[in-house]
Amino acid sequence: MSELYNTKILRLAMAIPLTERLGDPDVTVTRTSRICGSRVTVDLKIEKGVITGYGQEVKACALGQAACSLVAGRIIGKTEADFAPVAEAMRAMLAGEGPPPTGAWSELEIFLPAVEHKSRHGSIMLPFEAVMQGFAEARSGADLETTA
Repeated sequence: MSELYNTKILRLAMAIPLTERLGDPDVTVTRTSRICGSRVTVDLKIEKGVITGYGQEVKACALGQAACSLVAGRIIGKTEADFAPVAEAMRAMLAGEGPPPTGAWSELEIFLPAVEHKSRHGSIMLPFEAVMQGFAEARSGADLETTA
């Protein structure tokens, strides 16, 4: 379990960027993990398909917090086409079906020890699912709250 909650994870969890909610988001998404109760609310500003503003409220374990930290630090300027492969790579990696994301997202490999801990996958995936749901809602024009 100490591999799972390593120093890097704990540092990321303590330094989550963009924790101020946006005053006028285009989309707000709340996702909750059924297994552990971790919860993330994400506000997005999306202009011409590009995320131009991001705010979040994170009530999650250290793993969920670290995932939120990494996503928030890289999400501005991304499109759905940029982000969808990252979210899918994370899902595959945690399922033991693929390698971690690469390039600008290669730091997500810190979650490799979580592959063996399925009960932690939901919390780690919260920001990825919230952003993907946000893109979908921006296309349809609706806000939803979901439990994963």
